[in-house]
Amino acid sequence: MTTAAPEKAPGRAAAPAPERPRRPALLLTALAAALLLCALLAAGIGAYRIPTADVLASLAHRLGLGGHPLDRVPESVLWNVRLPRVVLAVLVGGSLGCAGALMQGVFGNPLAEPAVIGVSSGGAVGAVACIVLGLDALGSWTVSAAAFAGGLLTVVAVYALSRSGGRSEVVTLILTGIAVNAFCGALIGLFLFTADSAAINQVTFWQLGSLAQATWARVLAVLPFALVGLAVAPLYARRLDLLALGERPARHLGVDVERMRLVLITAVALLTAAAVAVSGIIGFVGLVVPHLLRMAAGPGHRLLLPASALGGALVLLAGDLAARTLAQPAELPLGVLTALIGSPFFFWLLRRTRTRQGGWS
Repeated sequence: MTTAAPEKAPGRAAAPAPERPRRPALLLTALAAALLLCALLAAGIGAYRIPTADVLASLAHRLGLGGHPLDRVPESVLWNVRLPRVVLAVLVGGSLGCAGALMQGVFGNPLAEPAVIGVSSGGAVGAVACIVLGLDALGSWTVSAAAFAGGLLTVVAVYALSRSGGRSEVVTLILTGIAVNAFCGALIGLFLFTADSAAINQVTFWQLGSLAQATWARVLAVLPFALVGLAVAPLYARRLDLLALGERPARHLGVDVERMRLVLITAVALLTAAAVAVSGIIGFVGLVVPHLLRMAAGPGHRLLLPASALGGALVLLAGDLAARTLAQPAELPLGVLTALIGSPFFFWLLRRTRTRQGGWS
């Protein structure tokens, strides 16, 4: 005996297929397309304009896909000035965006950013000490190498000082980071007190942040650290989602919280120290981009981490394009421009969080 299939209730349409699975792919595709478009614009716009068609033709020629080489001057401008700067902006912005998303996941706070653990201030100490003391053991790479080493050493110090009984806590890490940031600020002030005017000018320019010194050599210097950090981050997406439930529930679900925190803080240190070493201090990218994407697409880290990398690259590339074109022939400091945009957003974020939650408890 067979039973008839249940009839559909009259007047009720079948439930539509859920749209949620398409949303991550759409967001990532849109960010990648916007980044590609911005890169093409940035490669052509400047004091010496190169039409987009010529940029594409030269790229195709170099890649063996047809096209044609440009005249000597535009070819040199494109490949020796513009494209290194575009690629460096993408690497630095992607590193800062991904590092910010990792920090917010590790600390469980959407207001966290890489500067919390002292990597930026430590890099600044290394660079300032190098400039003021006149060190040049590595030639033009000395300041960058000192900034990178200073950032990594500061993170190691913060993590070591915050550990107790073989474990570290978020609150202790934050407070230790605040103390180490203050100490680094005092060291920078001491160096500036003993510096001459030329060194002070150089330090000021470095601290304002810029990609004006971009070269293919600097791109290759950042690339391995950026690739390592960006490759490690997605491996911990699920565990970061579990950590959002709280440390104790995450441990009960099999997450080694201490090991994960150590690995991800190391990844953040590599990403941020490499970025700071070649660009100086560029703030708010690691704060603004992940939080905007979290509001747009939710807190899941499987989407948030790659989207933050793409969004950070897009924001910094657009910011660098604005920095070198808004006040031609002068160039605005990139770090100042990002702070001018990021500070009002940060204030709005504070107000929004307090209004929605009625406080921070």
